[in-house]
Amino acid sequence: MAAIRAPGLSALPSVREASQGGAFSFVHQDLEYRTELGPWLLDITEDVRQVVLESGLQFGQVSVFSNHTTAAIRLQEHEPLLLEDLKELLESIAPRERYYRHNDFSIRTVNMHPDEPKNGHSHCQQILLSTSETIPLIDGELQMGEYQSVFLVELDSARDRRVTVSILGM
Repeated sequence: MAAIRAPGLSALPSVREASQGGAFSFVHQDLEYRTELGPWLLDITEDVRQVVLESGLQFGQVSVFSNHTTAAIRLQEHEPLLLEDLKELLESIAPRERYYRHNDFSIRTVNMHPDEPKNGHSHCQQILLSTSETIPLIDGELQMGEYQSVFLVELDSARDRRVTVSILGM
């Protein structure tokens, strides 16, 4: 398998190739969490690593996916002051107190249920983040930078959340 690279870029220092004889497998596991009032960031890196370890897969892609429209998955540095800065940034971009048509139940008619929350701010914050992250898996290890951690980002109220970890690999 030859590596493709842009003109002018030097070759990577090492390229690991999976055995040609290996079979592809798929592993899927849901992780359940109880969150706190958002914005709130929960480091779930070790839980994702545990799913990878239990899978036995060595090479592939690990997808970490939030099953919710008001919660996100992000790779970020786990540094307490930075996490506070990120919360303040999200709150400043889409403050909870602002008027959102989504929260105006006198005009909103779509996707309503009896205990519908006023969470327009959460949806607006989430659109700037991401529903999922994909992380390369090489030699059974997540290929993340030294300071990268996987975070579940709660943007709404405290509640139960589900995160799906899917691994396609060998």
